[in-house]
Amino acid sequence: MSQAYQDDDAMSQAYQDDDAFDALMAEVMATAERFGHRQHVRLTWLAVRRHGTEAAIRLVSDGIQRTARYAGAPQKYHATVSRAWVELVGHHAHETDDFDELLARRPELLDKRLLLHHYTPAALAAQEARSGWVAPDRAPFPFAAA
Repeated sequence: MSQAYQDDDAMSQAYQDDDAFDALMAEVMATAERFGHRQHVRLTWLAVRRHGTEAAIRLVSDGIQRTARYAGAPQKYHATVSRAWVELVGHHAHETDDFDELLARRPELLDKRLLLHHYTPAALAAQEARSGWVAPDRAPFPFAAA
């Protein structure tokens, strides 16, 4: 495949991802007054259920990064945090078809500090973690240990 076609495919995928993220965001915000942690988790859960974990990593990460840039705060995007949350939510996403039931089963997903069970603050503060994926340095994700 020529480079021009690959570039066209990548651009087409980016537009599809933007549309998919925007649709998920609109669905989440239809019943919310603000976009807080619970809404982040719900958006991630919807993305994983509809697109699979691997695609949701790209979809959610790119969407959050785009949103942060649009809001004039690109520094708020954190690559490791975004991917880690998608992986954690993705691990549990298919336990139930009901988001509220998922949270009843997995209340830890509402804990903003959940990643600190797996990462030291220093690891998350590192530039490498902000701009790319860094594996947990404190404890592996439970599903990664298998």
